[in-house]
Amino acid sequence: MDFNSSDTLTGPRHEDGLPASATAAVKIVIVGGFGVGKTTMVGSVSEIRPLTTEETMTQAGIGIDDDFGSATKTATTVAMDFGRITLTDELVLYLFGTPGQERFWFLWNGLFEGALGAVVLVDTRRLEVSFDVMGRLEECGVPFVVAVNSFPDAPRYPHPELRAALDLPAEVPLVDCDVRRRASSRDVLLTLMRHLYALSGAPA
Repeated sequence: MDFNSSDTLTGPRHEDGLPASATAAVKIVIVGGFGVGKTTMVGSVSEIRPLTTEETMTQAGIGIDDDFGSATKTATTVAMDFGRITLTDELVLYLFGTPGQERFWFLWNGLFEGALGAVVLVDTRRLEVSFDVMGRLEECGVPFVVAVNSFPDAPRYPHPELRAALDLPAEVPLVDCDVRRRASSRDVLLTLMRHLYALSGAPA
């Protein structure tokens, strides 16, 4: 994602260790097309130094990895991103960001394995890249929420129009976010957890 700043937390810090009160750890995947902000989201919300597998984009990617007109995007995820956030004293989320390029989709099945839920990041300038992503999640039986990332030059649409364009069922949450901001990314994760609780029949 080609934003110049984020609320990324850096470490190491003493709080990088798990709280003694933690009783549940949940695997969450952050998915979406190329350049929608997955790495930025994991980095902005993670309470530990995030693990990234970004590599510099080279001439070899021309015609294969489309930067969608971004003159400042110089790196791309080639395996996964990893971070962690403690939502409550008892609940910890492990976050896995997937690579967006189709040539790395073979990695997705392994990343989806054991995931309780997913966040699908969407760029309104290219909604079409979201269909395959959501289809793969549905095939794997992974519940998800859709988060529309607020790029400065991206068009904005009412949620009913976006829901119709994405063919998104009414029960799947659709929210706006700015993945550069830790609070905004955390709110998306809270929305996902409430959705998972609702699906399980447990009180939110």
